[in-house]
Amino acid sequence: MNGNGSTPVLALKGVSKSFGPVQALSDVDFEVQPAEVVALVGDNGAGKSTLVKTIAGIHPPDAGTISFEGKEVTIHGPSDAVQLGIATVYQDLALCDNLDVVENLFLGREEKSEGPAGFVGQLDEVDMEKQTGELLQNLAVTITSVRAEVGTMSGGQRQQVAIARSLLGEPKLVMLDEPTAALGVRQTAQVLELIKTLRERGYGVVVISHNLADVFQVADRIYVLRLGQKAGVFKAGETNQDEVVAAITGLSANGGGQR
Repeated sequence: MNGNGSTPVLALKGVSKSFGPVQALSDVDFEVQPAEVVALVGDNGAGKSTLVKTIAGIHPPDAGTISFEGKEVTIHGPSDAVQLGIATVYQDLALCDNLDVVENLFLGREEKSEGPAGFVGQLDEVDMEKQTGELLQNLAVTITSVRAEVGTMSGGQRQQVAIARSLLGEPKLVMLDEPTAALGVRQTAQVLELIKTLRERGYGVVVISHNLADVFQVADRIYVLRLGQKAGVFKAGETNQDEVVAAITGLSANGGGQR
């Protein structure tokens, strides 16, 4: 439990991870509350991707504990993470351009309907389309047709499809890896609005981003990793970009060493 008495959706304590001689994470404590956006920032090589992949089950930690909704858990692989309620949207999005929105959302989890005389095997297109429509409506996204091919969409809309797909398993925690990278101003604004909607809906959200302007628009807290260690945690409303940059680089805001 933390100071305000609520149980974090996710809590890491003393998590370390090395790859051969490279210590990617050292004794990291990290937590996310329900209905909170935590931005994960740091230079290249700071350990951000390793931290996300540790939570997502791709790189199980060497040491430390992970708790989910107050219970200590062991995440052996990605399917364990998904089953717990952890959804991850990686930077490559892994969308199929030649399929429409519904097909992308249900790829690999198509719903079968029982036809006449109990014949099973027909895809329940109507139900999948209905679920897709409801999900997109709830998220207030800018996608007008659930039957539009994803390859025809803008980068912002593609990001919206990938985030919507991650919500189908009804997760409690959503992790987004550089969700606004390579997007224009308008598309970035759409994705940031969607992140705010996720918070309003009660999800815990982790956003990895290099763009501090975006971070300050959506984050409740900013967690800085430097050389695999926690270098600072800031409430977004009580800090500024200079202070965060100082933690990222290890230099204090006035040019000296880190305080």
